[in-house]
Amino acid sequence: MGDIAVDKESGSFVRSDFDAGIWEEIKPYTEDLLNRRMTCSGCLEKAIRDASELSEHISEKGALLYIAMTCDTESEDKRKSFLDFVENVRPKLSEFSDSLNRRLIEHEAIDNLPERYALMIRSMRNDVEIFRKENIPLGVEQTKLVTEAQAINGAMTVEFNGEEYTIPEMRVFLEANDRQVRSSAWKGVADRRMKDEDRLSDIFDELIKIRHRIAVNAGFETYTDYMFRAMERFDYSKEDCLEFHDAIESVCIPLMHEINSKRVESLDLGILSPWDVNEKTGVGPDLEGRMPLRPFADVGEMVERLSSLFHKMSDDLGEKFDMLVEMDTLDLDTRKGKAPGGYQYYLQKSRVPFIFMNAAGLQGDLETMIHEAGHAFHSIYCGDLELIGERSYPIEFAEVASMSMELMTQDKWEEFYDREEADRARIGHLEGIIFLLPWIATIDSFQHWIYANPNHSREQRKEIWNSIRDRFGSNMEWDEYEIFRDISWQQQGHLYGAPFYYVEYGIAQLGALQLWRTQRKDGEKALSDYSNAMKLGNTKTLPELFSAADIKLGFDKNHLAVLIEEVRTAMTELA
Repeated sequence: MGDIAVDKESGSFVRSDFDAGIWEEIKPYTEDLLNRRMTCSGCLEKAIRDASELSEHISEKGALLYIAMTCDTESEDKRKSFLDFVENVRPKLSEFSDSLNRRLIEHEAIDNLPERYALMIRSMRNDVEIFRKENIPLGVEQTKLVTEAQAINGAMTVEFNGEEYTIPEMRVFLEANDRQVRSSAWKGVADRRMKDEDRLSDIFDELIKIRHRIAVNAGFETYTDYMFRAMERFDYSKEDCLEFHDAIESVCIPLMHEINSKRVESLDLGILSPWDVNEKTGVGPDLEGRMPLRPFADVGEMVERLSSLFHKMSDDLGEKFDMLVEMDTLDLDTRKGKAPGGYQYYLQKSRVPFIFMNAAGLQGDLETMIHEAGHAFHSIYCGDLELIGERSYPIEFAEVASMSMELMTQDKWEEFYDREEADRARIGHLEGIIFLLPWIATIDSFQHWIYANPNHSREQRKEIWNSIRDRFGSNMEWDEYEIFRDISWQQQGHLYGAPFYYVEYGIAQLGALQLWRTQRKDGEKALSDYSNAMKLGNTKTLPELFSAADIKLGFDKNHLAVLIEEVRTAMTELA
């Protein structure tokens, strides 16, 4: 190994002054790994450790560039820096990773490695099987298109009552008791989205073509098949997802319609309109005409009260949350030019979680922050695992960490409300689960059709989207906004930036409900099960991670029905 690749003071593979955003700086390390002499399993272990260290630096650099870009989508410099990394580092990194993976898995000593490497070796073999050099530039084009879509969405604002609001800020008016206010606000958002719907449809059309080419290049018939392999869905199948859709239709849809019927009756609506309830979250005006819930005035207050809440749950969680605040890795306010949505991004080298969201003072914002804090706790719990591959937990279990935290904090929401308001928030959150699962089935079913039929027309896409919405959605009257209903899938950013990443929320929701059911009987056991499983990171298979939390991985109707009945029971207790 040459001196260029060693920090002599620390003994690290990577020098302390290394810039992971410049390929010329990265290249000597990749050449070392590809050319070094490896004669035994110990040599392979050393190569894996060194590659992990290099990956930590590069992953964190990419994360910081992405964070900067999403925090300020109007900055051309930040967008350019991110895209420069995408175009000039990631393609070469993909080729290097494939070459190193091949060198490792083809080595005669690979089967002599300890058991801790089993899942990493499985991933390496899978990556080698689906890697195609010709897909690298297609991946770059894909990222460019997704970045453009994010910029379009981040720039959207609405003029309402003489003021300019971001799309997240407009959610405040959608909870108003005055139906005219809700209607005007909803229509204002829809009208604004319609201005960019054609370009967003163009981008989606281009993404579908690119993704189909990627799949065919890799030897798959459809992008669906390709993504199930690329996302390492080794423990469930397309058929399991379709069974899950059926279970949701059977178990959740009747209850959702029941909730909506009560809404129509209580509010004397005659018929439900899209501004009377959010189909994804179940959020709408209070049925008794009470003022909308406002858990905090600003993000500073939210953070302070959450610290108290988590400390009351356990010293462990309280200290972890305070660490997030002290490290100043939170960007929580909504503002013009900021990308929509929320996420937690783990900085692999620093071992620090970053949380991004668009808070506007709503109960939904509180739930989002708790959700992202759950992701951060997960990252911290497994952050002491040595290798980056050991910390890169499955998406399905990542969402168990976040969704269960939403549920397990419920009994502490008096930190933000009086008892009556807290009960309202708890009922609303549980109702939201009833609405979210059908929305998950909607998005997942839509994606299955989209990529099974990549040459479809926009008219066909509209018809399928509306038929899926008829199957899983609320019964409501759209009037002159049927044209918006036709393209309302554009609001789900995952369709652009994270294809096929959505059913995981449903799988995880069932895991989260099981942890919550445990908590309702034994709070200490629930927290212990949570931490025990989260500490495992990516060192166990998905079913084993579920088992470590004393919960079951399942998709069938009976499994779902038992958990939804628990939700119904809790809602009855709170009413």
